[in-house]
Amino acid sequence: MADLPATRHRADLATVLKEWGRIGCIGFGGPPAHIALLRKLCVDDRKWLDAQEFEDAIAACNLLPGPASTQLAIFCAGRVRGRVGALAGGAAFILPGLIAILALAALFLGDPPTWVKAAGAGAGAAVAAIAVQAGTSLIPAGLNRARQQGSRLRWATYLLLGAIAAATIGPWLVLLLVACGVSEVLGRRLPGRTRPPTPAVPLLAVAGLGGGVLLPLAWTALKVGALSYGGGFVIIPLMQADAVGQHHWMSPAQFLNAVALGQITPGPVVHTVAVVGYAAAGIGGGLLAAAVAFSPSFAFILLGAGHFDRLRGDQRVRAFLDGAGPAAIGAILGSAVPLVRALTEPWQYAVLAVAAVLALGVRRGPVLTLLTAAAAGVVIVLAGGDLPH
Repeated sequence: MADLPATRHRADLATVLKEWGRIGCIGFGGPPAHIALLRKLCVDDRKWLDAQEFEDAIAACNLLPGPASTQLAIFCAGRVRGRVGALAGGAAFILPGLIAILALAALFLGDPPTWVKAAGAGAGAAVAAIAVQAGTSLIPAGLNRARQQGSRLRWATYLLLGAIAAATIGPWLVLLLVACGVSEVLGRRLPGRTRPPTPAVPLLAVAGLGGGVLLPLAWTALKVGALSYGGGFVIIPLMQADAVGQHHWMSPAQFLNAVALGQITPGPVVHTVAVVGYAAAGIGGGLLAAAVAFSPSFAFILLGAGHFDRLRGDQRVRAFLDGAGPAAIGAILGSAVPLVRALTEPWQYAVLAVAAVLALGVRRGPVLTLLTAAAAGVVIVLAGGDLPH
């Protein structure tokens, strides 16, 4: 795979801003929708990339920690218009959803009318079901890879450890993800150095530093952006432990609203961290959290795109992610436990049950499920049901 500066297929910067901004505006549904839209634009319609190059880019981005669809958007923009295009396209992809979620955060986290609170309580009740849906959707591909490698028992162990950690140890989940990756490298007895190529370990040295609100907020956002192996939902236990349990920036109900907002707005799920930042330090905190969370994605692509082929072929890299990956899937599943514990009203459990049927039984998408739950919350509260405390 060539480096970012493209030589065969170039578009002007205005086209990059327009097309990547359009995807940022209509990209409801998370990574599957983002990938489909990028493929249609870059491969099918404009033919800026061929199909194999696009598939290689997906595979390479999935090897990196962080929001893979965001990294894919940055990479494709870079192939079309070089490094300036990568910066512009990535920003255009991110900004529409960021603006939308900060506006909704101001509405939901301020003093909203009753119907808005009811909609948030209903949508928040469904979040645990969406988390389980997200986790289970990742199991087949991961289990198939483990079967091919003859490591199904280790894979299942990492999955179980990730689920338990997300349900119990909160902020220490980061260490568990790294430990599972290192364990897999050691378990395969690969030659050479076994330190995984990830910023996780040195970054851990700054954990727990003081500095008022902004430094802990930046650390939370950095974990979200740099350590979210396995999909956007792994950020939930990382954020919940910090935002609700440790720093008390949000109540459990407000955190559920934040996760729901991250699902129903366009763009990557990582936008949820902007709501946490808004709760911690207003609009400035939301912008800071978003900037920190997305910085690793830009850095990985701008600095490492020329090494994607070597990254994909490095056995130690693959081994590390084969250990951290199932642990992250387990963490997504385990995040459902604290999300359910955050519910306070009996009717919310009924909404959760219906959402589970929609998400896991009839396989409806997260946006439809959350909007249905929000509507149910409005009806129930207006009919006399109690709002969560």
